Amino acid sequence: MGQATRNIANSFTTSGVITSSAVNNTSLGNITDLTLGGSLILLSEQTASADSSISFTSGIDSTYDEYWFIFNNIHLQTDNANFIFNGSTDSGSTYSVVKTTTYFDSIHREDDAGGSIQYQTNFDFAQATNDQPLHRNMDADNDSCCSGILKIFNPSSTTYVKHFFYRGNHTFNSTPQHSMDTFVAGYFNTTSAVNGFRFKANGGNIDDGTIQLFGVK
Repeated sequence: MGQATRNIANSFTTSGVITSSAVNNTSLGNITDLTLGGSLILLSEQTASADSSISFTSGIDSTYDEYWFIFNNIHLQTDNANFIFNGSTDSGSTYSVVKTTTYFDSIHREDDAGGSIQYQTNFDFAQATNDQPLHRNMDADNDSCCSGILKIFNPSSTTYVKHFFYRGNHTFNSTPQHSMDTFVAGYFNTTSAVNGFRFKANGGNIDDGTIQLFGVK
């Protein structure tokens, strides 16, 4: 058996489970460079604390062709508020980029009484500058929140529109409460570089939660 083969074999237990000694940087909170086919490079992170909005206006340039925003436990202050976002072409001076989008969600009730898939015509846009909802009618109980991933492609292009899509889950404000799985996609219809993004609620503050910005190599 060659040395390389022995090293690989020693990384597993007899039952085929990888050993802890075979993994470096095992704390998820410490990971800043994660290889998943490509590499996720942590660029910045912000934690909400009763903020009216959270904006990212640096680090979004031609360095990467793809950027991810990862949302962890975003808790809104107000029942039935929507978690929304928009882009900027002037580094955050204004947030009103024209966009065309699509939005649908699926729900399932806590009491298992029913579920459905719904296309939401009130939350899709055709050439609008409005803030785009990522989650709708969120619950504001202490244990309620949303989490998800927003992927934005080549925002620095001065040739093409900028596509994005979002997938997330939140606690829907209802009795009983619902798990709501949200799918949003679209494009910023501009050939200007989009170099800023803002996240907020359409009513009340963002009380808690973290937003991380990653570049994708």
